Amino acid sequence: MALKLNDKFLNGYISKEDIDTISGEVYAAQSLLNSRTGAGNDFLGWIDLPVDYDKDEFARIKDAAKRIQNSCDVFVVIGIGGSYLGARAAIEFVKSPVYNNIPGKKTPDIYFAGNSISASALNDLLKICEGRDVCVNVVSKSGTTTEPAVAFRVFRALLEQKYGKEGAKDRIFATTDKAKGTLKKFSDENGYETFVVPDDVGGRFSVLTAVGLLPIAVAGIDIDSMMKGAQDARDAYTKANIDENDCLKYVAIRNILLRKGKSLEILAAYEPAAQMLCEWWKQLYGESEGKDGKGIYPSSVIFSTDLHSLGQFIQDGTRMMFETVLDIKKSNDELLIPFDPDNVDKLNFLSGKDLDFVNHTAMLGTLFAHTDGNVPNIVLELEDRSEYSFGYLVYFFELACAISGYTLGVNPFNQPGVESYKKNMFALLGKEGYEELREELTKRIK
Repeated sequence: MALKLNDKFLNGYISKEDIDTISGEVYAAQSLLNSRTGAGNDFLGWIDLPVDYDKDEFARIKDAAKRIQNSCDVFVVIGIGGSYLGARAAIEFVKSPVYNNIPGKKTPDIYFAGNSISASALNDLLKICEGRDVCVNVVSKSGTTTEPAVAFRVFRALLEQKYGKEGAKDRIFATTDKAKGTLKKFSDENGYETFVVPDDVGGRFSVLTAVGLLPIAVAGIDIDSMMKGAQDARDAYTKANIDENDCLKYVAIRNILLRKGKSLEILAAYEPAAQMLCEWWKQLYGESEGKDGKGIYPSSVIFSTDLHSLGQFIQDGTRMMFETVLDIKKSNDELLIPFDPDNVDKLNFLSGKDLDFVNHTAMLGTLFAHTDGNVPNIVLELEDRSEYSFGYLVYFFELACAISGYTLGVNPFNQPGVESYKKNMFALLGKEGYEELREELTKRIK
């Protein structure tokens, strides 16, 4: 297995009796998911996706990725939330958080737009594109979500001005609905190549669809190996026995801790390459569980960096949290600490040691300190940062999230709260059909 749950740092927080008590609820939630009879059951396409995906589209993704690699210097992925987080997480985790600055790489720089409404951010990216060949992948089920729609307008204009309308159409790739929606209709009319956002896969569960796979493949990442990791995770977590299924065990532990007053979960990683993976994880769990006045608040840190900022609060602050630590067992690199004849920093005791060894030692020291400070720690031991391990980890978190949501008693597949800000924004901006709400909000402003 690419992933193993280590519960040694939960001693004193979780008992065998606790697991036995909650196991019936976890099994019931697992059964609800497997029988496809729970709330949101029309969004369960991700469950069998690793083995039941469109092989023809998969081949088209790889073909398009090669054409993009050969025709552009900059590949701009336009999307928000699940439409970009999974792809960016994969690229930074498997390749590097400074992927765009890797010297000598034979793949395009990849930037992400349409995930904010910042004029500065968009202008900065436009400057980066000046004098360079650009391709665009717009990712949107409908094509009318404000943030990506505005960014697509801007980049479509740039491409059409630079290459002409005919030349631009070969540089624009749309990942959208299979048959309907504004973006699908517009793409067909303009001759853009399209890929499918499956009807039965929600955005935050879509990283292993064309939504994530096209940008990931453009970065030169082996998407076959990534899907194999997800396939093996799917096979591994079918077991119904909680003692033999780390996914069910993770669900049980986090819900037990919630009932013991630990309402905030911190995903802690010791590699900067995992930062966007943490962001993807926060959306997955935040949107899935945070509703009906319920849920575990998802947060994240990158250690040892954040030990010098949030470390104090975690160690001695309000006792409302637990940590899930991502322990990547094998590093991508080796770096030996040199010997200093003057020993100015008094660190010669580290001379000759691999920096990754020091990093893992810091992790152990932190685990002991935080558990001594009454912060329970779940450790997820991941084999490495390979494509295979990424796919395995993604499926683990997705499956655990769905079962955990049902254990909490919520629908893990909707996000009604997300629509509130959109309605208010549309009303204040003067969109047709929102006149009554605009009048109400205007009164509140005054």
